[in-house]
Amino acid sequence: MAIRKDRYKRIISFASAVMLLCILTGLFGAVWYEFYSEEIILPFYRRGNWTLIAIYMMLTAVFFRAYGGFKLGYLKKTDMLYSQLISMVCVNTIAYFMISLIGRDFMAFTPVLNLTFTDFGVIAIWTVLSGKIYFLIYPPRKLIILYGSGQAGALVMKMSQRVDKYMICESVSVCEPSEKIKDLILKYEGVIICDIPESQRSEYIKFCFEKSVRAYIAPNVSDIIIRGGDNIRLFDTPLLLCRNYGLTFEQKFFKRIFDILFSAIMLVLLSPLMIVSAVAVKSCDGGKIFYRQKRLTIDGKEFFVYKFRSMIENAEKNGIPQLASEYDKRITPTGRFLRKFRIDELPQLFNILKGDMSVVGPRPERPELTEQYKKEMPEFEFRLKVKAGLTGYAQVTGVYDTSPVDKLKMDLMYIENYSFFMDLQIILMTIKTMLFPPQTNEETAENIIKKSRNKKENNR
Repeated sequence: MAIRKDRYKRIISFASAVMLLCILTGLFGAVWYEFYSEEIILPFYRRGNWTLIAIYMMLTAVFFRAYGGFKLGYLKKTDMLYSQLISMVCVNTIAYFMISLIGRDFMAFTPVLNLTFTDFGVIAIWTVLSGKIYFLIYPPRKLIILYGSGQAGALVMKMSQRVDKYMICESVSVCEPSEKIKDLILKYEGVIICDIPESQRSEYIKFCFEKSVRAYIAPNVSDIIIRGGDNIRLFDTPLLLCRNYGLTFEQKFFKRIFDILFSAIMLVLLSPLMIVSAVAVKSCDGGKIFYRQKRLTIDGKEFFVYKFRSMIENAEKNGIPQLASEYDKRITPTGRFLRKFRIDELPQLFNILKGDMSVVGPRPERPELTEQYKKEMPEFEFRLKVKAGLTGYAQVTGVYDTSPVDKLKMDLMYIENYSFFMDLQIILMTIKTMLFPPQTNEETAENIIKKSRNKKENNR
């Protein structure tokens, strides 16, 4: 019954997305006909109007897809709402300049502004109603967690953030008898498999496949590398080809061209903001404006990364590398603002233009910290298969205090699944992260504890 029910999830999500897309496009069409179609120098005929409205619909679909605005039931309501709001701001801004280009003059902006606010209202109502209907049809899944070590606790804590999607009802150690574990798995809608030995993991994955039980598997580094491989065959034998050399020559070539164009354009556009930031840093304590630090990029090459100084001078007097925490006392008042919106990273556009970095890639790490991480996880240097980036997959999907292990895994997922479209999506997601910074794991844990306390108090 559950399997049959799951088949309709995509249909419900698709129908909901199409409905929202049609409403938003219809609102634009009404604004176009009412305020702009007769105002342009040479008014369009019927097909011209339809073409413009169709372009608007396609733009909305592209931005919604890039930001995850259609992921009903997958993203949290707030995340989906933020994604859709940013999408509409981008789409309506492009639409306004497109209308002005057609009209050969700067057309009235007020109708587009009113349209944007109307879109916000529609989106808010849609998000609440569709979310309620979706979770009424598909309540949280009842899950069991199969663990091999204490590391599973962190994953349970993260999944507890989504009580609307997951309900962890029981946990069982992999040390228990196999038959007992399998009987327990069959009582639930799914199983979370976390940090258990390879041979046992294979056994339980096959069992879940045989019994059509959903399995959530915490991948290790080798899993991510294999997933990035190509399916090939040698006569009648299937093979997985893992090339393991990072990006191809063609990918590196076009990525470098994009880096040069992007950094040059952004340096021109953001120069006023960078000048204001430089003045603010200097005015704060009279110290140096820029801060440079040795970092690692592709193949372990060392370079100096540039930032606006956000900490007090000589923040590491003892010479020992020390990671900054979110509420670090060494951070200046100006620096705290710059770091919150990632403005302190803007001077790295010069690093990109120079060729030390790329726009998208794993964030550059300090040589000393890399050596420390390698002692615990020798695979940490795998992320040096590509150039370091101004932003990256780990930055738009993780949080401020994401563990080095999880950052490594996300960086490898980027390397193994690289595409130009993925770079564009990460750049767009970076804007969302700057405007709506995600909660840290520590803050999330505190919220979960507070909620559980409130529930207990209410029950009393």
